[in-house]
Amino acid sequence: MNFRDTVKLAFNSIRISKVRTFITSAIIAIGIMSLVGILSSIDAMKSYLSQSFSEMGANSFNIKNRGNQLHFGGPGRRKKPYKNITFEEAIEFKKEYAFDATVATSVNAAFSATVKYLSNKTNPNSVVIGVDENYLGVSGYKLAQGRNITPADLESSTPVAVIGSDIQSKLFTNKESPIDKEISIGGIKMRVVGVLESKGNSAGFGGGDKLVYVPLTFAKSRMGTANSSFLITVQVAGTEMLDNAMGEAEGKFRTIRRIHPLEDDNFEMTKSDGLAQDLIKNLSMLTWAANIIGAITLFGSLIALMNIMLVTVTERTREIGIRKSLGATKATIRKQFLYEAITISLLGGFCGIFLGLLVGNGISAALGVGFIAPWQWVILAVIISVLVGVAGGYYPAKKAAQLDPIEALRFE
Repeated sequence: MNFRDTVKLAFNSIRISKVRTFITSAIIAIGIMSLVGILSSIDAMKSYLSQSFSEMGANSFNIKNRGNQLHFGGPGRRKKPYKNITFEEAIEFKKEYAFDATVATSVNAAFSATVKYLSNKTNPNSVVIGVDENYLGVSGYKLAQGRNITPADLESSTPVAVIGSDIQSKLFTNKESPIDKEISIGGIKMRVVGVLESKGNSAGFGGGDKLVYVPLTFAKSRMGTANSSFLITVQVAGTEMLDNAMGEAEGKFRTIRRIHPLEDDNFEMTKSDGLAQDLIKNLSMLTWAANIIGAITLFGSLIALMNIMLVTVTERTREIGIRKSLGATKATIRKQFLYEAITISLLGGFCGIFLGLLVGNGISAALGVGFIAPWQWVILAVIISVLVGVAGGYYPAKKAAQLDPIEALRFE
């Protein structure tokens, strides 16, 4: 019996036991779906993070208080933060930094603010940031209406604001223009002078459409940020200039903070995509977790397949005896059951790949990333399906091949 006949016989056996085949394939499909789905979702989140932070500009870097970075656990305690970067230090750096670059300063004024206009108000999840005239440009934001914060606003601490599109839609429900309208945050009133273009999901964790930008000096004098740590953002013309710009910025800021030449920096410099890389690195840990979960599930699938195939061999003992009496060799019997196990495993594998891609791309669509086709995981899933079929079917196939034809014919 040639290869084609053996495969055809295996498919005929599968068609006869449809329910058993479906249950076994479903178990394998769940294992493959968990593997491909989780890994595809992680790829989608990585793409989302890279896309979100790349919009801030790959040619920029931040100077911030050392010790303020995100902490994701692990051994050791969080180190005590160094002294804050003051308003005066940030302004001095902006004035004295001689490199051909754009320097912006900012400070977080509120992380969970409620913005009000007349009887309308937002949820308490708006973020208020004090900025200068350069901040919107270096952060990749564009105005849909009105104007930016100006040097005159900064000099006079003018109570004005540039709001995100989500805040506009929540407060100005009758589609009236928000320009020159008075809003309030925590009882502090300010006049809207600009509205940002929507950035949707690409805006990152703070939600670019839920931001309120006010003049840096206004935030310092009216919103309790005088003792907060200020952030300095520097943007250069091209990425090839970034390292030189960072080197000069480090020297200048060490001078401003009067750091002794033998002392370490008491501030931190990070590229604009540094946070994204940290988050992506931590997502890579989830990949290992996904592999472990998938391996455990697939091991269960392997046991289920082997058990089903052993039952199949027992039920078809008489059939095996008849085939052997007609001249079928041990190799032919072994191949028949092994091909049957591999076919069942591949059916489950392909279904699992399809469902896993649906899960991954569902999350991708929710994040606004686009279609994710993780071919490396798809190919891996196919290989795993074959291996599960071989591992789960080999022992039952070997057992079937070793049956004595006379004893098999007597089996009832």
